[in-house]
Amino acid sequence: MIDANGLHGRLVRLGPALDAPLKAHDYPEPVAVLLGEALALASGLSAGLKFDGVFSIQARGDGPVKLLVADVTTDGTIRGFADVRDPIPSDAADTPIPRLIGAGRLAFTVDQGPDTEQHQGIVELQGASLADCVHHYFQQSSQYSAAVKLACQFDEDRGWRGGALVLQRLPEDENPFERDRLEEGWRTALTLMGSCTPAELCDGQVGADDLLYRLFHEDGVRVFPARPLKFSCKCSTARMQAAVSMLSDGEREEMTIDGKIVVTCQFCNAEQVFDPKALSPALAT
Repeated sequence: MIDANGLHGRLVRLGPALDAPLKAHDYPEPVAVLLGEALALASGLSAGLKFDGVFSIQARGDGPVKLLVADVTTDGTIRGFADVRDPIPSDAADTPIPRLIGAGRLAFTVDQGPDTEQHQGIVELQGASLADCVHHYFQQSSQYSAAVKLACQFDEDRGWRGGALVLQRLPEDENPFERDRLEEGWRTALTLMGSCTPAELCDGQVGADDLLYRLFHEDGVRVFPARPLKFSCKCSTARMQAAVSMLSDGEREEMTIDGKIVVTCQFCNAEQVFDPKALSPALAT
């Protein structure tokens, strides 16, 4: 909290929770960076919401990366994947959204289970980076005024590291003089936020308290207890077998290679091998 200016935010640091899903796949570096940023962003945005379930970010487009997904649950588990169909352009790192995702849409979804209605916000992908697209979404929303800073880097010693800094404005004061002061405080905070480097966001050796103090100490910043995050996938042998068993005989025959059906989880890249003849006929009906 930055009480003086009516602001609150979240600082996200992802280490092993990010390294595990990115190392599980052999993504080209620009794709891994984009997915890492998406996981950090989902973690930061979800922490500011009241829900019980899954908060998800999905980007769909007509570029080499057809789908990008990042999920965060209320109990602090994260997972994500990128569906890469075509070769990655050599200059994708400079403008990852148009070069990787292409023309498409960005969706934010809160899923609290089958007995509740999903809440979803969708916006056209506009901007060179994921942060640009999120800012475009904020600009279209009359209920949410926020800014984000995202980063994802690979460290030879510690693996993939990512981070996000999210700032959000509290409801504006009706007093015009107070409103002007808070507007100035918002602009100042955005400037300070912009001074945070990708290395600082990703470097767990620089403490969260130290980083936030460096950025916002002039206006007074209060820091609350950290919330742990970890990578976790929902896949299991039983789920994969049930999914395969629900396919038609023809579909299972198409999937059978050398007498085996191999199913790969999109999120953790784990493989399960099934014998088509051993699948229960009851499950297939």
